[in-house]
Amino acid sequence: MIELLEEETTQAAADAAAEGAQGVLGFLTSPLFIVIYIAAIVLLMLIIVISVMVNEHRFSSLSRRVEKTVEKTEEAADKGEKQTSRFDMLKRIDAERKTYQPKPFVENISLKVFCDAFRNFAAGTLRLYYDIDTIREFIAGLAVSHIVILQGMSGTGKTSLAYAFGEFLGNPSTVIPVQPMWKERSDLLGYYNEFTKRFNETLLLQKIYEANGRKDIYVTILDEMNIARVEYYFAEFLSLLELPKAESRKLEVVSDRWPDDPVELENGRVRLPQNMWFIGTANNDDSTFAISDKVYDRAMILNIDTKSEPFTAPVRKPLPVSARTFMRLAQRAVRGYKISPETFDKLRKIDAYLAENYRIAFGNRIMRQITIYLPVYVACGGEELDALDDILAKKVLRKLETQNLTYRAAELEALCAMFNELFGPERMKRCLRTVRRIARNT
Repeated sequence: MIELLEEETTQAAADAAAEGAQGVLGFLTSPLFIVIYIAAIVLLMLIIVISVMVNEHRFSSLSRRVEKTVEKTEEAADKGEKQTSRFDMLKRIDAERKTYQPKPFVENISLKVFCDAFRNFAAGTLRLYYDIDTIREFIAGLAVSHIVILQGMSGTGKTSLAYAFGEFLGNPSTVIPVQPMWKERSDLLGYYNEFTKRFNETLLLQKIYEANGRKDIYVTILDEMNIARVEYYFAEFLSLLELPKAESRKLEVVSDRWPDDPVELENGRVRLPQNMWFIGTANNDDSTFAISDKVYDRAMILNIDTKSEPFTAPVRKPLPVSARTFMRLAQRAVRGYKISPETFDKLRKIDAYLAENYRIAFGNRIMRQITIYLPVYVACGGEELDALDDILAKKVLRKLETQNLTYRAAELEALCAMFNELFGPERMKRCLRTVRRIARNT
């Protein structure tokens, strides 16, 4: 009985499948399906044809645009070869020089009046306040070196001081924000672009070129200069500024010479102008690099750690002083004020003591800086001993920080005692403060 039921079920399933297959076959061979099939094929072919036509139109339009762009580029290149140089901005400066009218400069002025006028201008016109000692150190530092480093806590007015000096002179300072990835000279001067056949002229290169034809004092601010390694990107500048003859200080911009290069570009080199000063601002935190001795030795340093109290000063106009006048005032101060023999004798004793106990020597460069800094600082209205205290702390005793003095705190106290013996108790405040800070840190 069960076997009979299974046979009937199987036969029913087979019959149903056969009927389904016959139904599908019948639909596929029906006139309706054939019409739908043909319509689908026609629609598909129509879509393909339309797509090909659209793409061909787009390609044709793109080709025409590319051809026009190439033609314009070639025309511009042809015109450039005939009319312009690879140095567009420098050539523009050449053109402006033909109509440039030099402004009148103040000639008869003393360094003391110059410092007082700058301080009052910053306060009265810009609402920037600085102690007179800070102004004297800044001006005396400019007389010693074309590189000045302003360091201290953020917000104490480092960049503002350099900015205010440019405004005071009537020739605004140029701010160059240093970038963390800077490593070489091209980061400052620019580079030749092989694709455009043009030189990418930086603002600094333009100012260097412009300054060569002017008498103004040019101030270049290297903002946050130690966010990259100064001895890398500024190496060539450091070396050139050491050369005694200003006309020998030439920066290589390009390695070849073109007939239509700017007038002042000699064999691809531009002279580093004697009327340009570089003022770097430096922060000492985890995001910056330590400034090397190579940089510190060549630069003058100014620590700005506190804000000065506001004071009342009248609004004043800029006081344009030429670079030649400023350097003449500095030279006159050096000739007119001689460092006393007693001071030189004390310097020799300090030099001998430091060389024997810490292997630190003044060196010819530091001695030359001292012989300029002290007279100029005095001419600015300061005292010789204050100037000596300042430069010894910044240029000489700073070197103690690089030594391992963990077990030599007593020797540092002996050094303090020597300063008190030579100059009077607690008279050399900055030197003593520097030595005692280093002793605490050890």
